[in-house]
Amino acid sequence: MDSNYAVYCGIDVGKGEHHAVGLTAAGKKIYDKALPNDEAKLRTVFDRLASHGSVLVVVDQPNTIGALPVTVARVGGHEVGYLPGLAMRRIADLYPGQAKTDARDAFIIADTAPTMPHTLRRVDTGDEALAELEVLVGFDDDLAGEATRVSNRIRGLLTSIHPGPRAGPRPPGGTPGGPRDPLPLRGTGRNPAGRQAQTHRDRGQARAPHGHPTRR
Repeated sequence: MDSNYAVYCGIDVGKGEHHAVGLTAAGKKIYDKALPNDEAKLRTVFDRLASHGSVLVVVDQPNTIGALPVTVARVGGHEVGYLPGLAMRRIADLYPGQAKTDARDAFIIADTAPTMPHTLRRVDTGDEALAELEVLVGFDDDLAGEATRVSNRIRGLLTSIHPGPRAGPRPPGGTPGGPRDPLPLRGTGRNPAGRQAQTHRDRGQARAPHGHPTRR
């Protein structure tokens, strides 16, 4: 991006509010205040800076929380630039002070625009389309991950309700992992039910000649 602007407005974007610093081409500070994320107030500030001449608005985040300042500036006819985060961190090391504040970051953004214009990226329609595509791809990845999670959850529930056959020792009276056949009742002292059934059969039936049972 070129550096032929009368005013450079650096904006450190934030969730609730931003911080803006306006510098003239000579390096004079003409604006340094917190900037609410409000369309009318953003337009007022940009118009005020534009009274000094052409304005270049530079942000450190052109999407999501920085979308409104970018949109308002472009609607107002101002050029918009973007200072990538990696370049911002490297350039910040060249300035005195270690404390990270919104005001300091906004000043660094504004001061970088005329002194190191090659570090800026222009925010245009192509960037917006790319950003929207990245958002859509992110949604698609989220949906794919959710589908996998739900599928694994359903599979786990089905397995807990009806586990499949598993290799193991053969249980008495059945196949491995299958239902067990009932154990035969033994007419011994350990099986009172069998002994009682035998007694009732003896009382109700008698053996006839040739082994045919008769009723009394």
